[in-house]
Amino acid sequence: MRLVSDPGYGEVDLSASAEELTWLASAVAQGEGLLSSTSSPGSNTLAGVEVKETSGPGVLIRRDTERQILVISGDSASRAVLAENLRDMATAEDGGHLHIDYYPGHFFLAEGSLPLVVNSPHGGMPTR
Repeated sequence: MRLVSDPGYGEVDLSASAEELTWLASAVAQGEGLLSSTSSPGSNTLAGVEVKETSGPGVLIRRDTERQILVISGDSASRAVLAENLRDMATAEDGGHLHIDYYPGHFFLAEGSLPLVVNSPHGGMPTR
């Protein structure tokens, strides 16, 4: 797994194998987990992702700058929606990416969530 924080756009770019995305989806659904990522000192890569259960409302995606990790927290219903999105990317048979961006009235993201781009394990754009 590789997590790259883009300070210019304020988003985090997530690239992972299908196995890693499936594991992350399970952790998000369960509300707990810690997964390491490939990082390079002095770069914009993050050391991993931590999942926590909170009362919500919604899922908050934020960067813990002290530990240089991505933190995903939220209530179980909202986490279930995010987990399903991650599972869909893990099992998709073609390429592409998924933008998870907050906007006012978003149905599962909490205000203040960082934008997250989840890349397909197959890379590129969809073939269909």
